[in-house]
This record gives sequence, structure tokens and C-alpha cells, in this order.
Amino acid sequence: MKIQTACLFLLLMMVGASAQVTRRAAGATVTGVVWSAEKANDWYSRHKWLTGANYITSTAINQLEMWQAETFDPVTIDRELGWAEGIGFNTLRVFLHSVAWSEDPAGFKKRMDQFLTIADKHHIQPLFVFFDDCWNKTPKAGPQPAPKTGVHNSGWVQDPGQPASADPANFPALEKYVKDVLGYFAHDKRILLWDLYNEPGNSDKGETSLPLLMKVFEWARSVNPDQPLSAGLWDWGFEKLNAFQVANSDVITYHDYEELPWHLRVIEMLKANGKPLICTEYMARTRNSRFSTILPMLKKENVGAINWGFVAGKTNTIYAWDTPMADGSQPVEWFHDIFHPDGTPYRQDEVNLIRKLNGMKAD
Repeated sequence: MKIQTACLFLLLMMVGASAQVTRRAAGATVTGVVWSAEKANDWYSRHKWLTGANYITSTAINQLEMWQAETFDPVTIDRELGWAEGIGFNTLRVFLHSVAWSEDPAGFKKRMDQFLTIADKHHIQPLFVFFDDCWNKTPKAGPQPAPKTGVHNSGWVQDPGQPASADPANFPALEKYVKDVLGYFAHDKRILLWDLYNEPGNSDKGETSLPLLMKVFEWARSVNPDQPLSAGLWDWGFEKLNAFQVANSDVITYHDYEELPWHLRVIEMLKANGKPLICTEYMARTRNSRFSTILPMLKKENVGAINWGFVAGKTNTIYAWDTPMADGSQPVEWFHDIFHPDGTPYRQDEVNLIRKLNGMKAD
């Protein structure tokens, strides 16, 4: 949906406000210190231009299947991260899941460490996502469902779920999860950033997600990791959520699947905050958010670029959000994803462009 002028004005006013005033307006009790613009920009300047993808193994239908002990797949991770390195990607956005942690906290952190070792081998510094309001409402440990033919992300699960995310009775267990993982990796230089909550308010939750959003920042600030904290803006109509996210994020992350002129306008507005910008979701070909148009603009604007989708697999993200294909045939144009499961590019021209913008020679 294109952003209307009134929403843009609201966004400009929001990001121009001081963090202290906005936190008070949101009624937050966050402890710790939000990074200043100076500290955030110094951190950003010490990294190459950030490019990468949202990553899940092609053999996993959701975050649980990726991280549970029985289905954790380091062989596939190593192979696929090699393809990421091959096109110059230096970061990946990776979703965690509290259910996988609750089943085996020590093993979960061990698998995270193994993932980080593989990523470091391929010169990739990932960012991790804690909570998520998207897709299926009830995550369950154990074997995960098979993909629904031709349906985008048919098995992806929310974390902690719905209505679980709005029930304060669940917060103590979630606090243990966040503090355990953050505490263990708080000084790990292999990690780029912590994305505390993906698309709060999605799945018709709206402002009911604000209490958990506020709590996860409070828990994270109490750990005070070396890495920056953020939660990405994604729906410009959520005034209270957006105000809190902007005020409490060390660097500004956001999602945008719009065409070039509208995406650029969002960047121009968000720059009023003075902090670095990282687009943690973009690229939906049939909505005209493409590598050919968006990626060069993001580099020119010095905005980090993390597209949705990497290797086509069980998530079925070659299909569009709202266009299932019951026969499972290939869509006329892939919605997301860059590689076939065997590592061949979906479009060689896109891979050549990514490599070029990352300072590499085309294949």
C-alpha cells in the first residue's frame, strides 16, 4: 500500500521527536541506554555496506524446523551460506524461536554457536530475530507440517503465538529465553544486531503487541549487549508501536515492499532521525520491488539491504502472499528467492547485479 501524504507527515514528526519524549508518551519502562545517533553512526561506519537476505534453510518449513535438534541441518547451512558468500552477501537475517529454546536451552545455544561458526567461515555476520507476529498462530514442538502445495509460507509460525503474545502470564518464561540467549552471545563479535520483534501488530494484533514489545526491549536493555538493538517499522498506521520502535531502536530498521519512488520517500523521511537505516525486508518481484530498481537505490542512499528469500525450498516463497497455486506449478515470475535448491540462480542478471554492487566480478 502506498503511503499517503498525511502518513508521511506523521512519520516525519515521529522520527524527528526525541527518544526520551517518545518513550514517555508510549508509557515505557525500558532500562539501559538507547544508542545516540553518534554512537549508531560510528558503529555503522565500521561495516561495509550491509547486503544480505532473510535466511532459512531450504530444508525447513519454519524457524522451529530450522532450530530443533532433530532437524538442524548444518550441511545445508554450510552449502547455502557458501552461495551467499559467492554473491558478496555479508549479513543474513535469521529468525529464532522460543519453543526450540524451551525444549533444550543448552542445545539451542550450541546450535546457534554452530551456525555462527559456519557464517563466520563465509564472512557473514548475521542478525537474529526473537519474536514474530506473522503467519500461523500456534507453534508446537516436534515434527512440523508438510508444505501446502503452492502456498506461500504455509508452515511459518508466530513466536510466541496468538493469543499467547498478549498474555502477561507468558512473559516470565519469555524473559528467561531472551536474557539467556542475549546473555550468552552479548559480546560475540560474529553477531551484527538483535532484531527483537518482527512486525509487531501483524495478524490483526494491532496495539495488543505493545506490552510484549516494551518488555523485550526492557529485558534486552538489562543485558546490555555489545550489539545494537532494533525492531523494524513495517506498518505506518501503527502510531504507538512505531513511536516506541523508533525511540528505542539503536539503529532504525524497516520493511518496504513498495516500488522505487515510494520506498525512496520512506528513506527520506526516516533519515530525519539521524541514525543509520537498514531495510530488513524488501524485494517482491510481482509488486515491482526488484533487485534491479531497489538495490542500487539502497546502495546510493547507504541503506543496508536485506531482501526476503534466498533459496527456494519448503517455505514456498516463490509464490506470492495472496496468490496460491493449487497445482504447485511454477509461477510466471517468482515472488521471492534468489537460488534454486541446487544453487543455480533464478535469474543470472540479478545475481550479476548483486555481485557488481557488492564489488565483485559477475560470473
